[in-house]
Amino acid sequence: MIEFTITGEELWARMERAVEKVNERLRKTVHILEEAKVPYAVVGGHAVRAWVAQVDEAALRTTQDVDILVRPEDLPALTTAMTSAGFHYRETQGMFVEHPDASARDAVHLLLCGEVIRGGEPNPDIEPITRANNFQTIEIEKLVRMKLNAFRDKDRVHLRDMISLGIIDQSWLDRFPEKLGLRLKELLDDPDG
Repeated sequence: MIEFTITGEELWARMERAVEKVNERLRKTVHILEEAKVPYAVVGGHAVRAWVAQVDEAALRTTQDVDILVRPEDLPALTTAMTSAGFHYRETQGMFVEHPDASARDAVHLLLCGEVIRGGEPNPDIEPITRANNFQTIEIEKLVRMKLNAFRDKDRVHLRDMISLGIIDQSWLDRFPEKLGLRLKELLDDPDG
């Protein structure tokens, strides 16, 4: 049986620190890329958070890592900017970490425009850019398409969050090819999972 060995103020501090560390990694990455004028878009959980925050901040979820979408031709400039700022590049894993022994959960993950990772659809281009507060992201339809394409548990949770807030509804079904439309219908038909 597992018991709590960390309690009280230390437990509160750890929980708060975990959230702030990933938020700080996002801020730092955005600052580096914007200073270096490297075109990028924040995708994944942070992009979903930005869209969800438009409707209901109480519905926000934390996320473990930072996902950045970049064009393949901008990868050398991005790599130079990130490593010059102290990040370590793990090329085989497509990620940057702040410390050589850091976990993949403590990383900036790269997704390349046009690359097919899951589901058979290529990642979208970053244009047109949508500005979300102090960072760039992609249009919501592209983000939803990426989430439907990947369709992992966390992607389904993100999509259900957007469904529960009315960001996505039945009118979205015709926006996607049949395979992705069926995935969206599955979630719309059973929004609570």
